[in-house]
Amino acid sequence: MITAMILLEGIVLSFIILVACVVGIANGPVGLVFLYEREVWDRCIESGLTTEAKIKKRAGSFKLVSIPLMLIFVLLSVYGINGARTFWEGFIQLTIILLIEGLFDRLFIDWYWVGKTKAWNIEGTEDLRPYIYGKSLVIKWATTLVGYPVIAAILAGIMSLIV
Repeated sequence: MITAMILLEGIVLSFIILVACVVGIANGPVGLVFLYEREVWDRCIESGLTTEAKIKKRAGSFKLVSIPLMLIFVLLSVYGINGARTFWEGFIQLTIILLIEGLFDRLFIDWYWVGKTKAWNIEGTEDLRPYIYGKSLVIKWATTLVGYPVIAAILAGIMSLIV
């Protein structure tokens, strides 16, 4: 039963990030251009589609809302719903939930939705596709595969002292 809950929570967390992306590109994909490589930012700025200040403001707002929401959700899921009490219970559950979301983000959102559909195309930057490559791609995969377990360990350590 707990395995099914963990999988469901990973899917719900994936849905949260999906909704954040849908809202972020509601007025066009330039709204989330900070997720792309720097060359795409520069082209958008040169084309007058946005400014450096707007990009940084959108990035800050996105992170200020989505990261705390994700952390609150996983902590409530693991410790409130699933009843984890030890470091290892929390660490394993947090890691699995975060990795499900991370893989969804890397494979569905980045690789398929951004890379294979036209939903995220920014006029005048098509020659820069795929938009997520090089440094951004490496950072995103490293964050998912290494950073998320580290975050899970930190959160589980803190929570094991509290609960």
